[in-house]
Amino acid sequence: MIPNTTTNMSTVITLTIDPEVAEKAKKYAAEKGNSLSELVEIYFRRLTESENLPKSLSSSKVKKLRGILKGSPDLDYKSILESEIIKKHGA
Repeated sequence: MIPNTTTNMSTVITLTIDPEVAEKAKKYAAEKGNSLSELVEIYFRRLTESENLPKSLSSSKVKKLRGILKGSPDLDYKSILESEIIKKHGA
């Protein structure tokens, strides 16, 4: 389950999303014990944070795997990750 990162203050926004995607996202959120609003907030928070994710948002499996692969020193991981996120979720 993704921890609740919302605060007492909130802003209402309107998003236009494909109905099929919205239904799948709602189902995913429910399976994870979160609301769709919480998932959207977490996603936006991750996109806009310039530093590493808070440790509380990292899964234990990821923590175990972190650092086991050694890449070349000139590998720009953040650039690759950003590019893949844009491919998956759009600009």
